[in-house]
This record gives sequence, structure tokens and C-alpha cells, in this order.
Amino acid sequence: MTETRPYDYLIVGAGLAGATLAYFARQKGLRCLIIDKRPNIGGNLFCENTEGINVHKYGAHIFHTSDEEVWSLVNSRTPFNNFINSPIACAPDGNLYNLPFNMNTFSRLWGIKTPEEAIRIIEAQKAEVAERLRAKGHSTPSNLEEQALSLVGRDIYELLIKGYTEKQWGRKCVDLPAFIIKRLPVRFTFDNNYFTDKFQGIPAGGYNVLIDSLTQGIERRTSTDFFENRELFETISEKIIFTGPLDQFYDYRFGKLEYRTVSFETQTLEQPNFQGNAVVNYTGRDVPFTRIIEHKHFEMFGAEVYRNPLTVISHEYPSEWRSGADPYYPVNDARNEAIVEKYKALARQEKRVIFAGRLAEYRYYDMAPLMRNMIDLQESL
Repeated sequence: MTETRPYDYLIVGAGLAGATLAYFARQKGLRCLIIDKRPNIGGNLFCENTEGINVHKYGAHIFHTSDEEVWSLVNSRTPFNNFINSPIACAPDGNLYNLPFNMNTFSRLWGIKTPEEAIRIIEAQKAEVAERLRAKGHSTPSNLEEQALSLVGRDIYELLIKGYTEKQWGRKCVDLPAFIIKRLPVRFTFDNNYFTDKFQGIPAGGYNVLIDSLTQGIERRTSTDFFENRELFETISEKIIFTGPLDQFYDYRFGKLEYRTVSFETQTLEQPNFQGNAVVNYTGRDVPFTRIIEHKHFEMFGAEVYRNPLTVISHEYPSEWRSGADPYYPVNDARNEAIVEKYKALARQEKRVIFAGRLAEYRYYDMAPLMRNMIDLQESL
């Protein structure tokens, strides 16, 4: 007679993927244990309350989607506010520009007033790029620089894209593959809303509230590393949902997958309003950080900003990933794609393990598409 294991599912990783699958498993009456090596649940969504401000400890996260089922799910767990993401770019010329690229951007950049003027300038610059590519015998862009130039022209690329992208990836744009930029948002309206989705916002009270609600009633163990006691953890459940690094699960047998990572320098300032916006990007190559996040603007608006005399800001610094750092962005080049396919071939043979999420799938996810995948995946639990 087969001995019953204490849990139906061990869920390795308490980020959004793990928490969402844990929620669905509990809805089905399954016994779950969630473990995470960090001292808190929530993964990169974890917020740390400082002076009454929910600080996005692992970078800015804005929930946005047009998927009504996903939006209904998260709002059933906690209400969301009406935050609209409207980032600003601080450029090397000393000016501030609205993102995404829209009529406010073009008016500041070229001193124009009408969409027709903006279209004429951009199309003329794109035509110059197309002619240069033809002169080289290229039918399509061969690197990120050529791709960006073919989409928005020289002025926008050099002022607002080039330096920021090279900092983000630690490589020159001419050495990056063209597919990294499939499209660039260009709008010929005075609309500063970065996203075009139907729904957008931040959980009221921060993301900890959302994760706590998704995992309510489920046993959770933090500061618990699966790999430090793997032999035990592989025996206590019928199945495992693994959301950690795929290469680590297989002991790096085909080599380590590469990532970009970011670090944060966070300060509490004795002033109520530092930059007037949640996110300001710094596009100059000579500025070492990519952006400054002012956290109170995610949840405090209008006069409420000034009711708290303090503010918290974070400078974000990108760098190459090293062992011990948090892996953020997969480097989806030919080398890494070849390696990850070998790991995925092993993963497809697993009978007791479900691989889910950003690290286990080695792909970058926005939050809503990740939850959509988890909604679809939960049907097989």
C-alpha cells in the first residue's frame, strides 16, 4: 500500500506564479506547502513599508491588462487604485520628455504643434535609415540600433533610446540583436498613459496584500531553500510546482543561463515630493543609473502627497548577473536559447514536477500575462 504524502503540492517560490497556483490548488481542496528562500513571500513584488510608504523593494511594478478574467481575479482578492503609469525621461540635453513617445514628446523635441508635423519628421528620418540599409545590402535591420532607427528615426533614438538601452543591457546597441525591440510606442496624440490596456492600477495597500490574499489559509515557510534540503522536499508531496531557476533544478548540467540584474540604492528624504512622478528614466549613457523611482506616487495622489512630509526614492542600477544576485531579465541570445532548450527537454519528461513562471521558463513576463498562464495551467492541477 502506497504511503500518503503530507501534501498534494509543494510550491517552490512564493512569487506571483507560485502564489497564484497555490490559490487555485487550495480552491480545489488540495493540500499545499509554499516555501521560499527569502525571508518574505511575494518574490519581486514584495513591498517594504517605510515611513508609511509602500516601497517596491525589487523595482517598480504596475499591473495592467485587457484580460477581464485576470483583472477580475486580482480585484476579487484586493481592490486596486487608479494609478496610471506616465513615466518621464530626463535626457542628456537637460530636458524632460514624456513617455511613451507622443505629441508632448515631439512638441518638446522639435517645437511643433500638430500630428502632421511630427509624422513628417519621423517618416523623413525613417526613410534616411531605409536608404542606408539598402546601401549596405540589408533588407531588414541586423541589430538593435538599426531596428530602433527604422522605427522612430535618428532624433528619438539618440536622445531617448540609445543610452538607456546600452545601460540596461551592458552592451552597445549595435551588438544587441534586433528582436529585442519588436516595436516602439509612437502616438500622435497628447496622451502620456504608457499602457494601452483597458485596466491598470496598484493594489490598495501594496502588493503584499495581494500575495497574502492569494495564499490565505496555505502553509508557508520562508527562509527555506529547496536546494539545501532537496532530498526531503522531493518526498513530502505528490507533485512539485517549481518556480525557481530551471538550470539550478538540473544542477547546471548544460551550463548556467545568463541574466541581467538590477540593484537599488534607496533613500528616505526629508521632503514630501522629490520628482513629482513615480518613475523618471535617465537616458544619458554617462548617468550610471537607469531610473529613479519615487514610491509614494504609486499610491498617494494630489494633496495626499503632501500629508506625508517624507518621501522614499530608489536609484536603479543595471548590471551583469553574478552568483548570489537576483536574476531579473533573461538574456535571450543564441547561446542561452540553445542551453535552455536542453533544459526544457528534460523538464518535459518530468512526471511529478510542473515548471512555471519567469525563472522556470526562462522568459520575461509582465504580471498579467503571467497570471493568464497560471489560470490556464491550473486546469491541469
